[in-house]
Amino acid sequence: MRRHEVGITAVGRDRGGVIAAFTNAVFESGGNIERMSQNVIKGLFGMHIRASFPRGVDAGALDAAVGRIGAETGMDVDTHHETGRPKNVAVFVTREPGCLEAILGARRTLGGRVALIVGTDGALRPLAKRHGIPFVLAGGRDQQASERKMLAACKKADIGLIALARYMRILTPNFVWRYPERIINIHPSLLPAFPGALAYEQAHERGAKVAGVTAHYVTESLDQGPIILQEPFKVDPGDTLEQVKGRGQRLEARVLLRAVRLHLAGRLDVRWRRVHVRGR
Repeated sequence: MRRHEVGITAVGRDRGGVIAAFTNAVFESGGNIERMSQNVIKGLFGMHIRASFPRGVDAGALDAAVGRIGAETGMDVDTHHETGRPKNVAVFVTREPGCLEAILGARRTLGGRVALIVGTDGALRPLAKRHGIPFVLAGGRDQQASERKMLAACKKADIGLIALARYMRILTPNFVWRYPERIINIHPSLLPAFPGALAYEQAHERGAKVAGVTAHYVTESLDQGPIILQEPFKVDPGDTLEQVKGRGQRLEARVLLRAVRLHLAGRLDVRWRRVHVRGR
């Protein structure tokens, strides 16, 4: 049997014994713990285990065992099996079309299937419809209700990767922890400088000579997730804010698309909060 890799996530109210229960399930199934992380924020517990099974594993039995532990501990659990098949991709958007258009324009060579578009606003629904992709509107002020709707849609579509294509809303730990190292964001700055939504304005006001964009994995620490790619561009003293924005937005689309392709090709490996690109 061939080596099998599995990601196990658990999210719920913090309580004792959870980590031991899941790690024991991996060991009893013949697996090794490759990586593990856990965190607690305001009583909410999140855990991710990356496990490998050198001699393969009965996926159904493992899923059942993990499900039983989830029921016993009151945790929402999920197992993500690396099968080698093309992954389904969800693209989260607000109103800016550039990054979404780049991904949709590259669907034939993307390495995965764009199966869902989620918007906080209905502005890009016609674009989704034109490409024949389901669009889910998840706006409104109730963030918990919106995220429940998003999680249900992603689960139904069997989403393996989420691309934040200028998605202008912060995802909570309750959402992020369910897709560890499977959410990619594009940020309009060379992080960690100029954080937040007004990065171009800050760069322009401060007279920055170089600006740029950053593609990174999303964690509960907002824009502090592992950096995948960064690309700079020059800013001349005479450039207007609109010129800087236009140059940056075109670069955002290209860099996000590259990061998504690398992930879908299985070329990204996160170790000690650093992203290593295989096959350079």
